[in-house]
Amino acid sequence: MNVLFAASESAPFIKTGGLGDVIGALPKALQRDGVSVSVVLPKYMDLNANFNNRITYLKYIYVPLGWRNQYCGVFYCKEAGIDYYLLDNEYYFKRSGSYGYADDGERFAFFARAVLELLPHLAKKTDLIHCHDWQTGLISVFLRAHYSSNPFYQNIRTLFTIHNLRYQGVFPKSVLGDLLGLDQTYFHKDGLEFYDHVSYMKAGLAYSDLLTTVSPTYAQEIQYPYFGEKLDGFLRWNHDKLSGIINGIDRELYNPLTDQALYEPYSDTQAKQANKRALQSDLGLPVHEATPMIAMITRLTDQKGIDLVLRVFHEIMKLDVQFVLLGTGERNYEDAFKWLADCYPNAVSVNIYFDDSLARKIYAGSDLFLMPSKFEPCGIGQLLAMRYGSLPIVRETGGLKDTVAPYNAFTHEGNGFSFTNYNAHDMLYTIERAIHLFRNNRRVFDELTNRAMGLDFGWDQSANDYINLYRRIVQ
Repeated sequence: MNVLFAASESAPFIKTGGLGDVIGALPKALQRDGVSVSVVLPKYMDLNANFNNRITYLKYIYVPLGWRNQYCGVFYCKEAGIDYYLLDNEYYFKRSGSYGYADDGERFAFFARAVLELLPHLAKKTDLIHCHDWQTGLISVFLRAHYSSNPFYQNIRTLFTIHNLRYQGVFPKSVLGDLLGLDQTYFHKDGLEFYDHVSYMKAGLAYSDLLTTVSPTYAQEIQYPYFGEKLDGFLRWNHDKLSGIINGIDRELYNPLTDQALYEPYSDTQAKQANKRALQSDLGLPVHEATPMIAMITRLTDQKGIDLVLRVFHEIMKLDVQFVLLGTGERNYEDAFKWLADCYPNAVSVNIYFDDSLARKIYAGSDLFLMPSKFEPCGIGQLLAMRYGSLPIVRETGGLKDTVAPYNAFTHEGNGFSFTNYNAHDMLYTIERAIHLFRNNRRVFDELTNRAMGLDFGWDQSANDYINLYRRIVQ
């Protein structure tokens, strides 16, 4: 079976979030199980500079886009046994960053159409296109509208994965004819129409053969209004083609025994303490192993529960803890944490930027990892935290609920701490429970930590689940 992953980002070429991690790791797991996987991406200006001398030019093609006929350069790179194809058009992609431009509707319409135009030029005929998030949502409708009469394309199937339903790629309905070359027969409640606009996300939902999202709980949640982002009814209508498959992490890339970014390698809680001491020293915090360190590595947005943390931050600091933050986001949240760092100079380290090496050091050096999300399709942070022995404190939503088993004080089962309601004081009480266990029963706390480090959140099981779906639609 030959599968082509179509996505807007992928580690190690370019990554802005969890999507990039998934596209970087899942193809390798699938390939180990006998599936031939290639990946197609836009060739952004900001690609990882380490690949500049490894990416080779193959050819150019022309891509129809409404009334336009646009140039597309095809570049190639082989990485970790995976064939990567990078599609180049300087008008669309020679700019800083990946998203957030006024012409994103045109940029990713071009990318979706270019993916389909690329297929006859690949070494192996594609059996299935695995599309990821709204940037590739048009592929399935283009396949039906523009290529169904071409024998080459007739047996190609599509699977569409929702990584975050909040981001949908909604554009004025004028794009229907101008960019997409589609007539009004595609603009209806069971097609691309979304409140008198065109939704690229809904295109993927409506016209793909099967749908997935990145955790079983999120697959259920998005069928209800609170989480459904105005698509809950449409998803309920299509529930029989929707599955939830939990994301994993690359256990080779993220391994505290071999990770070169860490101060010292380790495999248990005792050896982990050297990383905590070194991190405290580097961040200008008092070097004191007995002081619990709570970490957050996050985008500073309302999705991530930042308002809960700010609401009870002073109460958290009264617990005599150290608090470490790494991340960027909305200006008001950035400013609030900077002010709190000034209030607690000997206990709070706020780092308003992102650095992968520092992130790994924080996972390795912290005792607890706070992730109180309002919603979380899957979440990578809690998986990495457990891998490095930082016990997660999470709200029970989406993938957080699926991966973090709450500590049971009677049986000592669990691998973290959780709370149900989106409430600051419920979160505070859960933090207090975790700190109490850290200070008063360190043996049990360390048992939980070692248990979390020993869990397998790799991609093997999830890859097998995807293969079973592929087989459902590829004859």
